[in-house]
Amino acid sequence: MNKDPLSPEEVQAASDRFFPLFDIIFRNMPEGSKTEDCLKVMESVCSLAHKMRLEEEEGVAPFGFNKKPVDKK
Repeated sequence: MNKDPLSPEEVQAASDRFFPLFDIIFRNMPEGSKTEDCLKVMESVCSLAHKMRLEEEEGVAPFGFNKKPVDKK
């Protein structure tokens, strides 16, 4: 892992990616929610989004002993 200080361009690129996602979550939070609350919810929502992406890519996994790949159509 590179330990060099971040450049302003790197921080701007990260900010350009982060804040639109944060705004989506913040708009859906109850009125009076704190930034810390929003960040905690954002972590959960992003975890769910990753899980949903994986399910979409792999299809629904079979249960039991029939562990054959599922055809995506």
